[in-house]
Amino acid sequence: MLKQLSIRQLLLLAFLLAGLLPAMLVSFLSFFQAREALKKEISHDIQALSSTVANDIERVMFERAQNVHSWSRLAVMQDVRIGDVDKRVSNLLQELQSGYGNVYQSIYVVNMQGQVVASSNAMIIGKQMLPEKKWVQINLANSVVSLAPIRLNVLPISQPVIDINTNQPTGVLVAEFNWQFMQDLLNNAVNNSAAAALLDRQDGLLATTSDWEQIQAGHEMQASAHLSNKINLQDWQVQIKKLHSVAVAPVHRLGYVFLALLITTLILAALLVTPIAQAITQPLSRLTQFVRGFSQNQAALPPKAGPPEVKELGIAFEKMMQDLAATQANLTRAAKLAVVGEMAAAMSHEVRTPLGILRSSADLLLREPKLSKEGHEVLGFIVSETERLNKLVSSLIDAARPRLPVLTTLNLTEVVSSTIALLANQAKAKKVNLIFNQNDAIEALADRDQMTQVLMNLLMNAIQILPNNGRVQVNLQSSKDCVKLEVLDDGPGILAENQAQIFEPFFTQRAGGVGLGLAVVRQIVLAHKGDISYQASPWNGAQFTITLPKAH
Repeated sequence: MLKQLSIRQLLLLAFLLAGLLPAMLVSFLSFFQAREALKKEISHDIQALSSTVANDIERVMFERAQNVHSWSRLAVMQDVRIGDVDKRVSNLLQELQSGYGNVYQSIYVVNMQGQVVASSNAMIIGKQMLPEKKWVQINLANSVVSLAPIRLNVLPISQPVIDINTNQPTGVLVAEFNWQFMQDLLNNAVNNSAAAALLDRQDGLLATTSDWEQIQAGHEMQASAHLSNKINLQDWQVQIKKLHSVAVAPVHRLGYVFLALLITTLILAALLVTPIAQAITQPLSRLTQFVRGFSQNQAALPPKAGPPEVKELGIAFEKMMQDLAATQANLTRAAKLAVVGEMAAAMSHEVRTPLGILRSSADLLLREPKLSKEGHEVLGFIVSETERLNKLVSSLIDAARPRLPVLTTLNLTEVVSSTIALLANQAKAKKVNLIFNQNDAIEALADRDQMTQVLMNLLMNAIQILPNNGRVQVNLQSSKDCVKLEVLDDGPGILAENQAQIFEPFFTQRAGGVGLGLAVVRQIVLAHKGDISYQASPWNGAQFTITLPKAH
């Protein structure tokens, strides 16, 4: 006859079978799921980082090409025809190089005979320069900017200077871009446990971080992103590699925590089981059932009977699980907003520089005596838009801490009309029909700049995703307590499984999109004590509906 087991032994055995073993199973499953989720998140972060760096490199190259293109079209460049006898071009080139710090090593102009006629470096004026070999060509505004192969950490960027009278080239403007700037961009993008490299179409290294070879030789996680074809650099790609041991270190620490918790639970159960055997057996069994149901996402309630401690434990456990789920969602959202802030801070200087060039160029053109009325109007748009974009860059820096709107009585009808006028050319280029049939002035309590930003985001999203001959309509309605603004189109719409994520940071359906536009829109609308929602439009496209407090 088998010896009857004591209550302590029965409780310990019951705990092992009904409590600890399921807990171990749940813990191991949770550990493996958390490990895979963390690895997936790390891979996603590396991929996002590589895409971000690729976008930054493309932006830098576009800005450098735009610099050369703009400078070659300046009126003072016409002095190249007479050999820059009064040194106006050389003085301008010296100012441009000085203004950009160490971005350019030198800027010079050679005539059609290969002689340097103007330069930021006076020592090379008059010298003969061999023609630069063309490596990559970038198309800008119906002209071509050429890149020569990188030599001695310098990337020559050139474009012909055109005589406005004969429409023939009189020389070539060459800006020697300091390639160390690209090295620094890669170094600033990664930490000590990761390395980055910029490769060409033959996987040749164009720029790398200092520890690229070391990390590449080890076991690593990696991701890559190609530049877009916007400026004909789609064959370039950015690779990010991270040491595997460093990447999975948090997973190992998580495993140790799970193991320590299991061991601690086993020791406490063995020590405390005897004095509480009779009182806790049944409530503990019910608590185990509750834990099982919760871990399997089943509706369950904590045990109501038994000692007060057991009931409180069940309620606390339920609250803890709910808090953990809420905390996880908040941490994910906070991490995304932190990335937005870091990206905005990194972009601030680089965006304001070309905006300053655009503004100064527009001011210079406004002084042209033969400028047409349409030209004055377009340049007025450029000046106003550069000012507004400067404000938007500043507001992006505070994306994680958005500024409160300055609420005033705002004529929304006027704001919608002016925004549509600003986007008319872009819509015309794609043959998109922008419709707004509102004549009555409808007012709301809102911030003009922020509501302009909301409309620009929604309308630009619609124009970019629509095919040619598409249709976008804006409806504006006023009720007793609120104002309703609708933006609807006849495009492809948003799939049902993606609609819950459309206002989350970094979610996008458009190739090359960052995924911040709708997140910012929602942030602004909520700051106005309003609401925004999505539904399918009557044309089976997308429809966004915004409600705002009515001005009284």
